[in-house]
Formats: sequence, structure tokens, C-alpha cells
Amino acid sequence: MSGGNFKQDVYAQLARVAKAVGHANRLELLEFVAQGPRGVDELAHMTHLSVANASKHLQELRQAGLVRARKEGVRVFYEVAGPDVVDLLGALRTVAETRVAEVSQLLRTYITARDDLEPIPAEELMERARLGLVTVLDVRPPEEFASGHLPGAVNITLEALGGHLKRLPKGREVIAYCRGPYCLLSVDAVALLRTKGYKARRLEDGFPEWKAAGMPVEA
Repeated sequence: MSGGNFKQDVYAQLARVAKAVGHANRLELLEFVAQGPRGVDELAHMTHLSVANASKHLQELRQAGLVRARKEGVRVFYEVAGPDVVDLLGALRTVAETRVAEVSQLLRTYITARDDLEPIPAEELMERARLGLVTVLDVRPPEEFASGHLPGAVNITLEALGGHLKRLPKGREVIAYCRGPYCLLSVDAVALLRTKGYKARRLEDGFPEWKAAGMPVEA
């Protein structure tokens, strides 16, 4: 037999999680910590927040069980709590893209208008990479690449890409990826490569989604 306010109590806890992801800054923080452990100072700089504000947002995410913290000396490093958190963000993204017209408009303006080619799904990329048909390009910063990356990926940041094109075989398609489906680094990388005569596409999602799906990762 059930008693008390079980359902209301459960929904109250679910609402804690919903509240934690109900802020743009916290969603961006989750994207960054999903790449690998990051310190508070670094995360504050990446999100253009004060250290105090970033720390407050991270504490809310931690209290909701979405991130975990690890202390090294006086520094605290945060990372995403697990692949289910990445799945949660993916579900939120799917609903918003389907139901919110403003999201669709933003995607058309910032992504589709600049790259109307269909991005490559993870499974297809895995197979084409296994057959040696593509070069996988990671355009994230080196520290994120070091925390984990797609097997065999070449790490060249967007800023350095123009000066390191010789590292990419000209006769092989290049597949670029970055932090996630809303990260424009890979979009910019693909646009640059195409102007240089490369056949290039981007990965449908980013590194966190690849890892959360159980795909192989190197570190």
C-alpha cells in the first residue's frame, strides 16, 4: 500500500534536477565539464562569469547530482556525473528543437545556413574511420583532447588549422568534431577546409555524446 505524498515527493526531487538545468549558464557549464575535469577558475573564464557566480552554479549542479567534484590541494575540479547526464541534455535538446520555433531559427541562422550538408552520424563515422576512408579532426583545445577523444583523431585547434593543413591528407575526407551539436568550432573548421579544397563534413554530435553512447574513446 502506498501512503503519504509519495508522488509529490518524487516529483519535487525531479523538479530539483529540472531547476538545475533550467539556466543557460548551467547548461553551458555542463557542456564544458562533459569534455573532462575543469577547475572553477577555468570554467569561470570559459563562460565569462565571475568565479563566485560560476562556483554558485556548479554547486547547484552538484546538489542535483549532475556533476561531481574532486579536490586537488586548494583547487576543486568538476566533471559531469555520468553519461546519463549527457543523455538528459540530449533529450532536452531534442524537445526544444522540435517544439520551440526560436531554437529552429537559431539553428538555421548559425549552422544550416553555413553548412547545409547532412552531418555524419557516429556509427557511420566509426565504420568509415575503421576502413581508413576519413581523417577525424578534433578542433577542441589540447587539454580537452588529452582528457579523451575519438580513436585516431588529429588534434588541431580552429585557430591553428590554417597553418597545419599539411597534417591532413588532401585526398581523404575530413570529419571535424568539437564539444557538442551546438559548438560552432567544427562548423567553422569545415567551412575553412572546404575553401582550401578539402572534402569535409562534421560529426552529428560532439565528444560527450559519442562517449555517452558507449563508442570507443582514447585518452
